[in-house]
Amino acid sequence: MSLKKIYSLLFFIGIFFFPFNEFKGISALGEFQSEAGSFFLLAGFIVLLLSGRISIPIRSIYFNLLLLFLLWCAITSVINLPTIATSYFKFTTGINRFIRQYFALMLSCIVFFVLYWNVLINMSSKEILFKIRKIFLLSLTVAAVYGFLEAMVVIFHISQAYPLLNLFSYLPFLEVDIDPNATRISSIAAEPPFLAIYLITITGWMFSYIITESKITKFIPLVVVLLLTYFSGSRTALLVVTLQIVICFSFLYKSKQYKKYIIYASVFIAFFTVILLAVNANKVITSVQTKLESLNFSDNLTKTNSNKSRFGLQYASIQVYKENPVVGVGFGQQTYHSRHHYPRWATKDNYEFTDHYKNIYEKSFPPGYNIYTRLLAETGTIGIVLFLALLISVLVQSRRLLRITANEEHTLALILYISFIGLIINWMQFDSFRIYGFWLCLALLIKLTAATKVKANE
Repeated sequence: MSLKKIYSLLFFIGIFFFPFNEFKGISALGEFQSEAGSFFLLAGFIVLLLSGRISIPIRSIYFNLLLLFLLWCAITSVINLPTIATSYFKFTTGINRFIRQYFALMLSCIVFFVLYWNVLINMSSKEILFKIRKIFLLSLTVAAVYGFLEAMVVIFHISQAYPLLNLFSYLPFLEVDIDPNATRISSIAAEPPFLAIYLITITGWMFSYIITESKITKFIPLVVVLLLTYFSGSRTALLVVTLQIVICFSFLYKSKQYKKYIIYASVFIAFFTVILLAVNANKVITSVQTKLESLNFSDNLTKTNSNKSRFGLQYASIQVYKENPVVGVGFGQQTYHSRHHYPRWATKDNYEFTDHYKNIYEKSFPPGYNIYTRLLAETGTIGIVLFLALLISVLVQSRRLLRITANEEHTLALILYISFIGLIINWMQFDSFRIYGFWLCLALLIKLTAATKVKANE
C-alpha cells in the first residue's frame, strides 16, 4: 500500500472517530488526550510528511487569513512576554500555558488542516460527498445505537437495557460510564456539549441524503440527528440544529422538485406529534415545556451553577478585554487575568468555582465557554477582527458557491454553508479551536473554490 493510500485511510478513520472522546487517553496530548480522532489524524499527518509530497493552499485568501491570525496570536504573546513570564496559577507558568495552547491551536488549524487538504485535493466532488458522508453515517449509526440505549437507561429507566449498553465498553475508545442521576445523554461523547458539536457538524451531511437519494429511507439519518439532539438536552444543539434544518428546507422550498418533500415532512411531523399526544399527552407536553424552559437563558441565568459559571466566566473575559483592548494579554493567558474579575453573582454558592476554577490544586484550567470573548481577552481587537474576517469570508464564499455551482458541487456548497453557520454559532459556548468539522469544511471550501475557478476557465 502506498503512503498516499495510508494517510488517506487514516484520514477517513480519523473523521469516523470525531465524536469518540469518552475514554482515558494520552495525557501528553493535553486537550486532545481523549480525542480518538486526533490519534489517527496525527498519524496520517506523519505519514504525509514521510511521503515527501505535501501541498499547501498558499494562494488561498482564506488560508492566508488563517496564517495572519495565527501569526498575530504569536505576536501578541511576544508583546506581553514580560507579564506572561511572571504569570503562575495551578502549578502552571504563563509560558508553559502559551506553549501548550499554541500547540493545540497549530494542531487543529495547521497539522490536521494540511492533512484534510492533501486528501481532498486528490478526490472529485462526487467522491468527497459520498465517501465523507458515508463515514459520518457509520459513526452516527454507532452513536445512535449507544445513545438510544443510554436514553432507555437514564431517561426511561429501563434497567434491562444496561447490559446491552455495557457491551460498548469492549469497543476501542469507549468506556461506558452512566451517571444514575443524569437526565440527558451524551452517547459516545464524553458530555452532551461534545455530542452537540458532533451533531452540528454532521447535520448538513445527513440532510444531503434528502437531495441525492430517492428512497423514503433518505429521511432516516436526519430524523436520527433530531432524536439524538432532543435526548442530549443540549440547548445549543436544539437551537443550532433546528436553525440549520430550517435553512436547508428554505433552500429546498424554492425548488419544485423538493417542495413536495417539505410538505410530506411537515405532514409526517404533524402526524407523529398527534400519535405522541394520543399515547401520553401529559408526558409529551411536560417534556416539551421543560425543553422550552431550558432555552430561556435570561430566566435561567442565576438558577443553576452551570449557567452562572458560563456567563460569569464570559463576563470576566470581557473585563480583561476592557483593560487590554488593542493587543490583549497574550494567547492562552485568559485565566491568569480573568480570575480577578469573577462576578459575585456567579461565584456565590457555586461549588464549580470553589472546587474547580479557583482551586489551585485542581490542575485543569477553567474554560472560557466562548471563543469570541476568549479572543477579545487574549488577542485584543486586532486578533478578533482577523478571526471574524476569516469567519465572515468563508460564510460569504460558501453562500456564493451556492449560486454558481450545480450537482454534487451545489450539494457540497449547501453542506458547507449550514455547517459553517452552525459551528460559528457553537463557538459562542465553546472556547477551543478543537472543532474538527470547521477546519475540514475550510479545506473543502478552498478545494471547491479552486475547482469552480478551473471550470470557469475551461
